[in-house]
Amino acid sequence: MVEEGWYTDPYGRHEARWLSDGKPTKLVRDGHVESCDDPPEGPTVTTPVPVEPEPAAANGEDLRRADDAERGEPFDQEKVTRAVLDVFDREGGQLP
Repeated sequence: MVEEGWYTDPYGRHEARWLSDGKPTKLVRDGHVESCDDPPEGPTVTTPVPVEPEPAAANGEDLRRADDAERGEPFDQEKVTRAVLDVFDREGGQLP
């Protein structure tokens, strides 16, 4: 299995480092603060160990879809048609 995700920093510089396809990336984390730090040249000093996800994040309830802010009532064609006809009726059969 190839490492993918947060692991202890194999260089010992940060609490965690993102590994992608088994290779350390520049994405690092200390506590809840994420930042970038290019992996140093040379060999690693420790074997990376997977960092367990926080229990609250494991169930996905903390995740939001990009379109959540736009989500409201589902589209209702009948409601739209009634609104258009109401405007048409208010204007005496003429479009505004």
